[in-house]
Amino acid sequence: MEPWITSLITDTPQEGYELAIKLARMGVKYTQPDPDIRSKLRPVYENDADSLTLVSQVIAIHFQTVAAANNYWK
Repeated sequence: MEPWITSLITDTPQEGYELAIKLARMGVKYTQPDPDIRSKLRPVYENDADSLTLVSQVIAIHFQTVAAANNYWK
């Protein structure tokens, strides 16, 4: 796979949050590289509150990492 992370540094917290979402999505893509299987699994978790809560948690963890890398945009 082609490298896609060039930096964790972003100009704004919004850009940092978007990067955190991308990190979470790419984690899923690396874990399950088959797009057909990912498509089949999506209906299972997209309506499950627990799964959606866990997704939010993963994004929050990535956002903590990005925020720290950006010195909390101070």
